[in-house]
Formats: sequence, structure tokens, C-alpha cells
Amino acid sequence: MLRIQELKLPLDHAEPALRQAILKRLALADQNLISFTVFKRAYDARKTSAIQLIYTIDCAVKDEASVLKRLEKDKQIGRTPDTSYKQVAAAPTNTKRPVVVGMGPCGLFAGLILAEMGFNPIILERGKIVRERTVDTFKFWRKAILDPSSNAQFGEGGAGTFSDGKLYSQIKDPRHLGRKVLTEFVEAGAPEEILFVSKPHIGTFRLVSMIEHMREKIERLGGEIRFKQQVTDVLMHDRNGEKQIAGVVLASGETIETDHVVMALGHSARDTFEMLHARGVFFEPKPFSIGVRIEHPQSIIDCARFGAKNAGHPILGAADYKLAHHAANGRSVYSFCMCPGGTVVAAASEQGRLVTNGMSQYSRKERNANAGIVVGVTPEDFPGDFRTNPLAGIAFQRHWEEQAFIAGGSNWLAPAQLVGDFLANRPSTALGAVVPSYKPGVTPTDLNLCLPEYATTAMREALAVFGRQIEGYSMNDAVMTGVETRTSSPIRMTRGQDLQSLNVKGLYPAGEGAGYAGGILSAAVDGIKIAEAVALSATARIAA
Repeated sequence: MLRIQELKLPLDHAEPALRQAILKRLALADQNLISFTVFKRAYDARKTSAIQLIYTIDCAVKDEASVLKRLEKDKQIGRTPDTSYKQVAAAPTNTKRPVVVGMGPCGLFAGLILAEMGFNPIILERGKIVRERTVDTFKFWRKAILDPSSNAQFGEGGAGTFSDGKLYSQIKDPRHLGRKVLTEFVEAGAPEEILFVSKPHIGTFRLVSMIEHMREKIERLGGEIRFKQQVTDVLMHDRNGEKQIAGVVLASGETIETDHVVMALGHSARDTFEMLHARGVFFEPKPFSIGVRIEHPQSIIDCARFGAKNAGHPILGAADYKLAHHAANGRSVYSFCMCPGGTVVAAASEQGRLVTNGMSQYSRKERNANAGIVVGVTPEDFPGDFRTNPLAGIAFQRHWEEQAFIAGGSNWLAPAQLVGDFLANRPSTALGAVVPSYKPGVTPTDLNLCLPEYATTAMREALAVFGRQIEGYSMNDAVMTGVETRTSSPIRMTRGQDLQSLNVKGLYPAGEGAGYAGGILSAAVDGIKIAEAVALSATARIAA
């Protein structure tokens, strides 16, 4: 097979035009093109009057070697790379079962890969199975009743379950591990289009059934999954002057002995971070971002991005955007986790601390577009001395989440402000034409009450700039709902080249909570890498 990249055609091209474009690009007669498949399809909407589709095509041709030789100077044509996944090891006999803590995307794929290699992993998840978790989460959204162990953050599937389900990332992926992730998702019931569209997504309802199918596969392969099993301690012993993991302790008091523990925690597992820090595991503080969710009518974003003629086009779908601005006070302001045709959701996991996030269903057909508008913060912004307290970022998050809870009325209503009022630096007293989607509901107020002053100053400056980039973005009635604090983990459980903790052998910090991923795909890829590191360590230990 050979691959053609950057093959461009008009948005509304006829189906035969793609084959004709391939023949022209390869200078081939029709009978010499055996078959072709679309590996990737993106679009270029910079000129709304002439939107183009951009294809990456894999082709089977007659006399492939001579075609490649003839076109060797064309850097967009070459052999199709092998993207199949290859296991790095097989489980030796008489090895202790590895333990994976957390069943978000990272823990899910760490467990799957270990199970495929025959290691029979034990996966521990503090929350509930995904359908029970969904009931609890919707109860919070509809009735303002929070279960701290079963919500948008905790439970089977992790925080990514109640999100837009984005399956793209900017990570470097020379081994095509992301392809393994997408292939497993398709096998579990995701639409096949995620294998070729440039910005694949799934949506919450489809993720629920996919996660169930993946759980069943892990169990068929010998893995064991335990729900409502929170890890409250880790066991260690000294080996040749180094700390070595020996097992984990559950809230029930049960101890599980093991030589390998994958800590695939989410970014909200604050009590587990505190436990690990108290046990001497090395941490360091990490920058993250804080801000709000902003909502506009999706139709405004569609027209601004695609033009009125192309808005609603079935191939383009609901438009997204990506914005960034470096403010005069030195702060970076940017859009985060943009959810076309979606909703703003209550993502709290602790009593009295209010958090927002965004999500979409697969159809992306809700009335509003929403995105985080967030401002970068660094450890220097955290309370106290981050050099002596690497968990200071958690205290920073909690402070502003508590302020948001109070500003909303201390009843899980979220504080909200119209963009026009925010830009004029006056509290909102009523809503306008844009109906906020956050449930249980919002309280019009002043977001200065629940954000740092440097953040609101930078956001006002950025919104004026964004309004010039996307027509209608700074409309008076757009709604800003606070606060978004969990853009990424405020800590990093630093690991070495062997992917083990710097000071505890056998402990593998993984995924978003450990500071090594940001989103479903990157977390899943990190889970694969961690599983491989565990497998190689276990086989080396037996060999020694």
C-alpha cells in the first residue's frame, strides 16, 4: 500500500471525484488503481467561500515499487506505515498480578493491554459501574444531590465519560498507539468514522455502552475489575536502599499484595494524592488554568466559522473554534475543551465546592456552543510555599471552587454573568437571549467574586480580541458560568525513563491525574505505555 497526503477537493465534490483526484496525483490509468481507503479526512475553512476537504488516502496499485520510484520526489507520497499494535511481552508464570488504580481512559487501557499480554490485572475503581454512575450524576444535575464517590469525576470511564468525547490529541505518537485506542473503541461500538475524521468524538451516551463492552473484554481476557473499592494506603518495603511497592490497602481493610501498581488517578483524586504524598511519594506542583465556561448560540459559531452558506453542512457538522491571547498583564488566555452543540455540566466532586465542565452528545445538536475560557496559573500563584508543599495547587482550586459555590447561592446553582456585564465590570441581575444550559441552574451575579483579579482582567482583554476574530463572540447576552478549575492536574507525580515513580519502584504514575495526559486519547495512550513498562519490568524481574 502507498499513502497520499494533502489531497484537496472542494467541500461538495461528487463521489467519483476522489478516485479521479487519486489517479491524477499518481499519474495512473484507472485500471492500475486496485483500491483505496480514506485514512483521514480534514477540512480547511479559512476561506468560507471555498472550503476544502483534505484527504489522506491509502491505495493499492499495480507495480507499486515503480510508482513510488517515479514519485520519489513528492514528499506527500510514500509507503503506508504499519499502524498495527504489537505486544512487547507475554506474562511469565509465577508473577504477582499487577494492580491498576482507577478506571478512566488511562486505567482502562492499562488494564486492557496487561490483560491482552496475560497478566490478569486487578483494576480498582472507587466509583460505580458506568450505568449506576450515570444515574447518580443525573441526580446531581436534576436534584442537586451530590454523591462524592459517584459523579462526573469518579466512576467507571473517568471524567471523560461526561465530556464531549474528543478523541484527538497533539501528542507525538510515532508508534501509532492512538490508532490502537481508536480501533479498540470501534470494536467496542464506536462509529467507524472516528478512524478517519480529523477531529473524532463520541459523546457521553455512546461512551457508556463502549466502556461496558471494554470491561467485558478485559474480564474475558482474565482481568478482574472491582468497583466501589477505594485505595486508602500503599504498602512499601526497602529493597537495596530503595522504596519498593509491596501492595495496596483498600477502605474495607483488605490488602492486595503486588509488585506493580499503576496509579491511573483522575485529576480530582485529591484524597489519594494527599495519602501518597504523606507516604513519601515524590510530587511536584504543576501549572494549570482557571476560568469559566462561555456559551453562545451554536448558529452564531457555525456562521462565523463556515459562512452562512455552509453552516449546518453534514460533513462539517457543528463548528468548533480554538482561540488564544497573551494579555498585557502577562497571562495567557485561551479556549479549552470546546464543545459544539453541547451543554455546560456540574462537575463537582466535593461538598461545598462548585466546578463546571462541558460535554456533548454524539449528535452535537444542542442549542448552544460552549467552551472554557481559561487563564494560565503557575505554582507562584498558589497559597503558601509550593516548594515545601507540592499540593498547594489543590488548595488554590478548592478556594475558588468554594467561592463559586457561595457566589451561586450555596445551593449548587452556578454563578453566571453576561459577557456584556462582564466587559463593563458590573454584576448581572438577569439573563438575556442566551439560555444557559448548566443544571441545576445559574445565579446571575459578578464573576469577580470567584476568580482571581488577574484572571478577570486578562479575560476582559481577551474577549474583546476574540470578538474581532469570531463575529458575535463578545455579544452582550453570551453567558459565562463559573468556575472551571480542573483543566488539568495541579500536580505531577514525577516518573523516570522507566515510567516508575522517581523514589518508589513498582509505582507507576499514569494519565491525567499524575500530570502526564490531557484528554481521553492522550490518557489512553499513556495507559498503553505504562502497561508495557509494567510488563517489561515484570519479565525482567522473573528473568533476574
